[in-house]
Amino acid sequence: MPRLLGISFLCFVFINLIPSDPAEVALRVRQTPIITEGAIAQMRQELGLDQPFMVRYVRWLWDCMHFDFGISYTNPTRTVLGEIARCLPATLKLAGLSLVFVIGLSLPIGFLSAVYQDSWFDRIMRGAVFATTAMPAYWVGLLLIWLVSIKMDLLPTSGHGGFAHLILPAFTVALTYISTYIRLIRNNMLENMREDYVLYANARGLKQRSIFVRHILKNSLQSCITAIGMSIPQLIAGTIVVENVFAWPGIGKLCITSIFNRDYPVIQAYVLMMGVLFVFFNLAFDIVQYAADPRLRQERD
Repeated sequence: MPRLLGISFLCFVFINLIPSDPAEVALRVRQTPIITEGAIAQMRQELGLDQPFMVRYVRWLWDCMHFDFGISYTNPTRTVLGEIARCLPATLKLAGLSLVFVIGLSLPIGFLSAVYQDSWFDRIMRGAVFATTAMPAYWVGLLLIWLVSIKMDLLPTSGHGGFAHLILPAFTVALTYISTYIRLIRNNMLENMREDYVLYANARGLKQRSIFVRHILKNSLQSCITAIGMSIPQLIAGTIVVENVFAWPGIGKLCITSIFNRDYPVIQAYVLMMGVLFVFFNLAFDIVQYAADPRLRQERD
């Protein structure tokens, strides 16, 4: 709870530190023909900006706790919550398929890289991991558009349509995380291969496949649980660049549009929502890891 209060306070403070007057911005966005001091004062009163700072913060926080994030400056007929609800399903689709790519590719590649350590496969994968980790998402997206969509004509370049429109942006979002988890799984498995329980399993005559899958891989994935939990909000927040590259109508694109239009209520709601997601998933997967790993319970006892 204190962490969430801190996030909400910083979010409110940073928005209020912007030099532009929100009342004047709201008038310009609404295309008011003549902006006078009287019109600005009236708009400040309408938006509640004439109140003291702490009064405005407490009122905004209370409204947020009731899922009332205010009215969009760009379109006064729409609420901020309505705008987020309109764009959120597209972002969840993108983040969901990205997570499938992350788990579906990093797990077998990391496993095989550890099993066949220093083989040609492992060397190629390590080189690919090193290269893709250094690539920014927007550059990867543009490269995939040029190669897959324009040169090979396999997938659409942008837009929101069927499943084919989702593949390129989802893979672009997932690529950095795939590289990270390949390296994490490989290193964890190599460390577990040197543990005593692997020696005992070999002495008992267990099959190598059983030792790798049921013992080494299982123990290696324990430390990945929290990292996966943190990756979910990171995937949602990380779509902000990719959505604009591929013209995907999610909350990331909504946030960038709001920044250009200086739609402060939408920006505040987006930043607060991302902060809450990080705190929630971090706590939830800490609990899951504690329940799944008996060693943590033994340390506590």
